[in-house]
Amino acid sequence: MRARSRTALVPALLALVAGLACGPQAAAHQDPAGRPAASAAASGTFRNPLNTGPDPFVTYANGAYHLTTTQGDSIKMWSSPSLATLLDAEPKTVWTDTDASRDQHLWAPEFYRFGDRWYLYYTADDGTDDHHRLFVLESSGDDPTGPYHFKAGLTPPNHTGDFAIDPGILQHNGRLYLAYSGINAYQHNGLNIAPMSDPYTVSGDAVAIDAAGGCPEVREGPEFLNRNGRTWLTYSTCDTGKPDYQVWMMSLPATADPLVPGNWAQRPGPVFSRADARGVFGPGHHAFFTSPDGTEDWLVYHAKTTATNTYSDRTTRAQRISWNADGSPDLGTPLAMGATQDLPSGDPGSGNHWINDDSRSSGGGGVTYTGAWNTGTGCAAQCFWGDDHWSDRAGATATFTFTGTRIALLSVKDTGNGIASISVDGGPEQRVDFYGAIRTGETLQYLSPRLANGPHTLRVRVTGEHAAASGGSFVSVDRAEVYTD
Repeated sequence: MRARSRTALVPALLALVAGLACGPQAAAHQDPAGRPAASAAASGTFRNPLNTGPDPFVTYANGAYHLTTTQGDSIKMWSSPSLATLLDAEPKTVWTDTDASRDQHLWAPEFYRFGDRWYLYYTADDGTDDHHRLFVLESSGDDPTGPYHFKAGLTPPNHTGDFAIDPGILQHNGRLYLAYSGINAYQHNGLNIAPMSDPYTVSGDAVAIDAAGGCPEVREGPEFLNRNGRTWLTYSTCDTGKPDYQVWMMSLPATADPLVPGNWAQRPGPVFSRADARGVFGPGHHAFFTSPDGTEDWLVYHAKTTATNTYSDRTTRAQRISWNADGSPDLGTPLAMGATQDLPSGDPGSGNHWINDDSRSSGGGGVTYTGAWNTGTGCAAQCFWGDDHWSDRAGATATFTFTGTRIALLSVKDTGNGIASISVDGGPEQRVDFYGAIRTGETLQYLSPRLANGPHTLRVRVTGEHAAASGGSFVSVDRAEVYTD
């Protein structure tokens, strides 16, 4: 962990201490994905995160990407014509419930189109975790954002009173199957598959799948790909709070019965797991989607920027996948947060660009500082381009100039961070606490209101104040994302 000194030291000395505390120095002028800066074209690229929530599911339909993540008390959906603008999209609440048996802990929503309706699958309980059960909503029309109405509970006859979470739908040989994580002979959270007679009716008992996973805790978040004569089942293992949360895989021949456990062939070892050198921990609870033109396959998942065992800091990310010579999907290696990636094929793109803390920018604008600020490259994979600025001097300011409609600030949260006052175009200040109970990198600290498209300024002022839990008053400046949508 980089120390945030309570006294004003010489910036060069602090940078040296930071580098020793956080590991090797990052390359000064490389994109986090390993490409030179010149390749980061603003209109055809994007950077993670896509959302601040966990358990993501994405579908492209009706000219837009639609994203859900776990929100707890409701189901929200973010929609945007470009993947690059999901982070600043306004959420739409598509479901809340007044039934006390299922109005709490709404987790892991997923939605699929069957016929001219959308069906939204999720898990919820009455406030007791072991009472989690599976449910499905039905849309009133052909729109994934709803409106929805409650359709049914989803309960296999042999598991009527059992814990169940993470519903996913398998489409195989013209039939539907409900896959989920729940009690079975192998885990409290183990993989189960049950037949369905239609999108809202379970028509038979669930069978348990004995899935490997490298740890004893869970097998959850089942997802499917149908390609190359096989159905590929991917799922997450280990506890999602751990840095070793990861994805494993099984497969099924195209003509085989998925309700016969022996028909599923286990692939040894994880297919998607932590990448310490890139600052990615606990990647999993994923889903798949295709590019707008249908030519590319993409992975959406959540991961963390800390190796600490915690359920916080799980953010939604996406990256393209490929296919191996044997026909199996190659999920690749998780990319660093902020790595510049090409947008999916057919994505119309955006005018988004980034501004680094040292005032480099992929699309104009910059940042200037007043007062005493420390700088260094010691935060490595936890920061964009491996560098950031930080100060605890009351009255010190960082002022971003940009042209666009919105700006997002991402930087390190830490145990020694304090409170900043943030204002747009000289308007009223908003107090934002940069403190975090554990150190996390590239955290979304602030998203501005939507503005008229044009030139703007955003000022971050160090107050010198901090909450009681914090050991200091530092404010960190790492990168800004500028939107023009």
